Amino acid sequence: MKQTTVLIVDDHRMMRDALVMILERENDITVVGQASDGREGAEKAAKLKPDVVTLDVAMPNLNGLDAARHIRRQSASTRILIITSYEDDLYIQHALESGVDGYITKHSAAETLAKAVRELAKGGKVYSPNVKKRIPQYEKTDGGRKLLRRKSDTLTGRETEVLQLIAEGNANKQSADKLGISIKTVEKHRQAVMNKLHIHDTAGLTRYAISAGMVESPAHSPMARA
Repeated sequence: MKQTTVLIVDDHRMMRDALVMILERENDITVVGQASDGREGAEKAAKLKPDVVTLDVAMPNLNGLDAARHIRRQSASTRILIITSYEDDLYIQHALESGVDGYITKHSAAETLAKAVRELAKGGKVYSPNVKKRIPQYEKTDGGRKLLRRKSDTLTGRETEVLQLIAEGNANKQSADKLGISIKTVEKHRQAVMNKLHIHDTAGLTRYAISAGMVESPAHSPMARA
């Protein structure tokens, strides 16, 4: 029996454990690894080359949508499944822009996860019903589907990482330590981000990162949901 290999990426340990437990019940699916943030997930995906990667959206260091872009560049054959509690139009649109192959909600994962993994491994697409019915609004007729371009598309991968770290409240030194680069290099990327986005203060960059789905908004934070 051919095994479908899966990498689970989510910053909540309990959620990772639950997803692993669901998949370990299946004889034809093997979980080959776990990661607790987007950057670790992208690195493990490059190393393990799983058939399917599951990604949460809002994660520290590198959010799920930017991690999806990294994974897509590294391995065109790896299928990407977003598993999230967010059904906002903004997140759905950005996920589709990131080139994901599926988008399901966490509350439906217990019933649909194994089926979704199998469908993706066969080359199909998988969307929760509420997501699927919204997809046509993102379809364009000029040369096939063409989603709205975001200003953040002009940012390099490193600039995107710096922007997320800024929005998460990291000072330049903290960002430098997490990225393994010098403070001067962080400052250079920070200035490039400001110039490209035409935003020249930290509060503005944070608002932009939230609106772009790069970090959680206060309304979506675990504290707000408690």
